[in-house]
Amino acid sequence: MSGHMYEDSGYAASRRRSLATPPPSMTPRHNRARSQSVRKYVPTVFENYITQTTHRASGKTVELALWDTAGQEEYDRLRPLSYPETDLLFVCFAIDCPASLENVMDKWYPEVLHFCPTTPIILVGLKSDLRTKRTCIELLKTQGLTPVTPEQGEAVARRMNASYIECSSKEMRGVDEVFAMAVDTVVSAEEQDWMGTSQNNGTSGKFGGGGGVPRSGNKRVKKRTCKIL
Repeated sequence: MSGHMYEDSGYAASRRRSLATPPPSMTPRHNRARSQSVRKYVPTVFENYITQTTHRASGKTVELALWDTAGQEEYDRLRPLSYPETDLLFVCFAIDCPASLENVMDKWYPEVLHFCPTTPIILVGLKSDLRTKRTCIELLKTQGLTPVTPEQGEAVARRMNASYIECSSKEMRGVDEVFAMAVDTVVSAEEQDWMGTSQNNGTSGKFGGGGGVPRSGNKRVKKRTCKIL
């Protein structure tokens, strides 16, 4: 997410981030059609979307540029090029497709662990509205399956040492919360980094002493990225 965070405390901290691979069920074209659900999935190669949200604790405004990369096998060699300097990883699965949750541990988690071993992860369950939809339940039943439960999603998240959240773009339920969690996670990680830097430099804390967040007269700009799979 190409992010610029603005504070009202006498200085501004600017960061550049990118969030890649948001599936249609998590970004129902977050800026362009918030009230319209995506009815048909069309595989993407590399697209980007831009939205804004607020960091709830500090009131910072964060602009998110969401980079949608390809998940198809033919792009497996190209996709890792988007991983460097990643701040946050969204790993997503569809609640109406148990196999997609299996793919999280079989494919996506090993891949991100290889390229981004220390990057925070949020596991996102998509299409939460289908969990109780009769047609979905009956269709899965014919295959001897059931929709993924919250407990199943949380169990996988624990194995990944990840946070867990669900959303439905069709009902616009939980979508804003997904991005709010992302911002909270990234800002928290930044503050910890800055506090660690301040302590290492012998300063007095993340907002005090001359360390931590740079003042507006000495603004630090750092390019960062986030990925959604």
